[in-house]
Amino acid sequence: MEILAFVIGVVLMVVGLAVSIALHELGHLWPAKKFGVRVGQYMIGFGPTLWSRRRGETQYGVKAIPLGGYISMAGMYPPSPSLRQAQGPGGRSGRAAGGFFATMVQDARDANDETLRGDDDTRVFYRLPIHKRIIVMLGGPLMNFLFAVVLFAILFTGIGVQTATTTVARLSECVPSTTSATATSECTASDPAAPAATAGIEPGDTIVSIDGEPVADFAEASEIIRSSPGQQLTFVIERDGATETLQVTPARVETTVTAADGTTSTTEAGFVGIGPTVEYVKQPIWAGPQAAVQQVGAVAGIIWQLPAKVWNTAVDLVTGQPRDPNGPLSIVGAGRLSGEVAAADAPVLNRVGGFLQLLASLNIALFVFNLIPLLPLDGGHIAVALWEGIKRVWAKLFRRPPPKPVDATKLVPLTFVVVIALIGMGAVLVLADLFNPVTLG
Repeated sequence: MEILAFVIGVVLMVVGLAVSIALHELGHLWPAKKFGVRVGQYMIGFGPTLWSRRRGETQYGVKAIPLGGYISMAGMYPPSPSLRQAQGPGGRSGRAAGGFFATMVQDARDANDETLRGDDDTRVFYRLPIHKRIIVMLGGPLMNFLFAVVLFAILFTGIGVQTATTTVARLSECVPSTTSATATSECTASDPAAPAATAGIEPGDTIVSIDGEPVADFAEASEIIRSSPGQQLTFVIERDGATETLQVTPARVETTVTAADGTTSTTEAGFVGIGPTVEYVKQPIWAGPQAAVQQVGAVAGIIWQLPAKVWNTAVDLVTGQPRDPNGPLSIVGAGRLSGEVAAADAPVLNRVGGFLQLLASLNIALFVFNLIPLLPLDGGHIAVALWEGIKRVWAKLFRRPPPKPVDATKLVPLTFVVVIALIGMGAVLVLADLFNPVTLG
């Protein structure tokens, strides 16, 4: 049964990833078509085509490997100089001289030229105004961000956050010697009775205030209690719809405090012996967007250190050291965590919440990662468009002729290096997720 639940969790993550990719490419497709760009393909995945159907001028399909997707827009780059010159008998100009990278540039230009229909073709991407090009390329990552907002909203506002409330679930019978002993110690005849039970607090009571301070959750109540050892406190509780006032004096128990530098010390804390009721508390509607924005900051902190973090992951893989739980994951790692969430010994709602949080975090990662200003990522195309816009503004300010469109095919060598680096880092993360994984534990 546990294995079946694990498999279901992995399958759900694969489906969730496919939906995320589909929405990402839809974010490119919709504005491209809205602005009149000719789109030849809308594909989810890579490799062999499993299913496809043509509607109008666009072929829609699903491929075998769900690790990405793409849309093919006509004229991503301006036509190459060879397209404007007389073609040879074979209909193509000669191959580029200059070695491997020059050949790559020429291949990219040839592939781009095949999507053009002459100099009078207006339904091409490179002819769009700068702001429209940015909208098309920003649409994909933005869809991932909005999907994450929806998932976080379902998690926080629809399901709620598990919160220790001020309603008493259980009482301790006695006072332990230390706070760390409360969960495991058994009472003896010589142990003093717990203050809460002695004062008359009962399971089901709801603490309204302590010493005149309203308490909204157990954390607030606990903070007051722990900071008041030996001091009599006035508890206002609600029981069966009526309020009562009780006097409770927290007992003194030893507790260990860990400082920011890792050093520990022993001090006294108050203890009354109550355990809270844990409930799902629904958060305000803005909690979802707020969580998404906070997650963007956290992921961005990982992304800009990605090469170093992947290197550390590789070192941990070789040495067998535990991985940083806040480090990067591959889709294999995300699928594995999803399986562990599904197979966890926890209520179904907890597992659903864990899956939603994992999928939302994955979409935030896709949003941030795709904004890196390097081709072939969306951020690279946005950077090219912004550079062309800067050149146009500069020419206009100094009354110079409008510049030619930026030929991004010249960046193919850099793109090649980026792709190889991404493949290498992805391979390291996949191996780490297989042989030195991050687990729920």
